[in-house]
Amino acid sequence: MQLSIEPLIYIGIFVGVIMLVNGIYLMVFGKSISLNARVNRRLSMLEKGTTREDVLATLRKEMDQHKGSISLPFYAIIADKAQKANIAFTPKQLMMVMAGVTVFAFLLLSILTTASLPIRLLVSVAMGVGGVYYWVHSKAKKRIALLEEQLPDAVELMVRSLRVGHPFVSAINTVSREMSDPIASELGVISDEAAYGRDVAESIQSMADRLSIQDLRFLAVAVGIQQTSGGNLAEILQGLADVIRARFKLFRKVKAITAEAKWSGNFLSVFPLLALVGINVMQPDYYAEVIDTPVFIPACAVVAVMLGLNMVIMRMLVNIKV
Repeated sequence: MQLSIEPLIYIGIFVGVIMLVNGIYLMVFGKSISLNARVNRRLSMLEKGTTREDVLATLRKEMDQHKGSISLPFYAIIADKAQKANIAFTPKQLMMVMAGVTVFAFLLLSILTTASLPIRLLVSVAMGVGGVYYWVHSKAKKRIALLEEQLPDAVELMVRSLRVGHPFVSAINTVSREMSDPIASELGVISDEAAYGRDVAESIQSMADRLSIQDLRFLAVAVGIQQTSGGNLAEILQGLADVIRARFKLFRKVKAITAEAKWSGNFLSVFPLLALVGINVMQPDYYAEVIDTPVFIPACAVVAVMLGLNMVIMRMLVNIKV
């Protein structure tokens, strides 16, 4: 039995591409860009001596730069994810990173594998585009999940600040100083915009639309109604915080109940690909007797389509909406 390590090399190169993109990102913007940083990015920039106006301009540019650049080639597929992830790379820089990791993948494929030139070109482009997309998607997913988890605590902190007599803008500023990213920098931008004259409810609504978070829309509506009709904002926000926390608990409960079904769906989707890699590693000539037959390529195409349909249908079955 002959062993071929080329499938493992492809997997290793793809993982290396993702790690390279993340390394470049942290090297360019520093550790403060990470969601695991102890000090939120806005405060970190202010502590370095950057003026409040410049910090606002920088963060605002990062938040709005991706949706306006979907006309760039390949960029439409990641524009929405990049906006939700608040990627600090400009669209052109992100495209340059995509091109750079594509070249990196091609060089590694040329050195470590014996694949033909067309295959190397195709796989390197797929790794470059797919690797950047996976990295942006994972960043967006993690950031939105953290925002949704932090939101009830942030609203309750606003309530406590309002009850001791602070105005609403001051309450938002308190949250931006006391909490960590991502919600600290997001609310810090709203606080700075309010200081320069923008309506707070409008800023929160813009944030909700950009991030597509329903609970933020509830917050914007609550603040907008209180501004026009009056009332005890602290009591309104306390009720909203209770609703958000109850919704979050429900989401967690549904996630726990459906965890087994989701794992089964993911396993059934990935297992055929793992089996294919395993067969090629353990017995590279497994398909030698049929590879030259006229039905081999059409059969491979049918299998690929069926695998794609399997992944889509499994995803639909386990993606339960609450």
